[in-house]
Amino acid sequence: MARWGHLGAILSVGLAACVFPAHAESAYVPLVRDYVEQRIRPLVETPLVLSAIAEQNAKFVNVSEMDMRVLDEAYRSEIGQDHLQMVKLLLDKSVSHYLKARQDASQGAIVEFFVTDAHGLNVGQSIITADYWQGDEEKYLKTFANGSREIFIDRAERNESTQMLETQASFVVLDEADRPIGVAIVTIAIDAL
Repeated sequence: MARWGHLGAILSVGLAACVFPAHAESAYVPLVRDYVEQRIRPLVETPLVLSAIAEQNAKFVNVSEMDMRVLDEAYRSEIGQDHLQMVKLLLDKSVSHYLKARQDASQGAIVEFFVTDAHGLNVGQSIITADYWQGDEEKYLKTFANGSREIFIDRAERNESTQMLETQASFVVLDEADRPIGVAIVTIAIDAL
């Protein structure tokens, strides 16, 4: 009898694995994917954004990883200080003003909106980001560095200050010739969709 009980437990676990696979997509993922495809991607695929990314790619064509780390350190050291020279220069770009306007018009759905160059260095951003170089983070590694054309949607988390459920979605930005030139990253308030 104990033998059948053990077999029943194994069958139950096996059946549960088939019905509820471990890699099952969270319920918010299709909603976020649709929002990004329908609302965010068209905002990124504009001449203003594409030319800003192309210009920075040309400027940093031979940048080393050490240089990127130094730039990132300089940017992060400014955050929390009154003197925000590098941060201010980035926020004053026309592409940053454009991304901020799109965030403001999203009725609370977009919490943060920024684009990077081919190295993962920020080109434009709607608000002050935590860092300048995204090249060592999943948002870049699972998209541009991986050669993926899929939208990477990170795990959702509750924002402590707003209590909104948020996730970050990223995708490769393509130029007019369908070549990858950077990454678009958007933090989305799922509750506002």
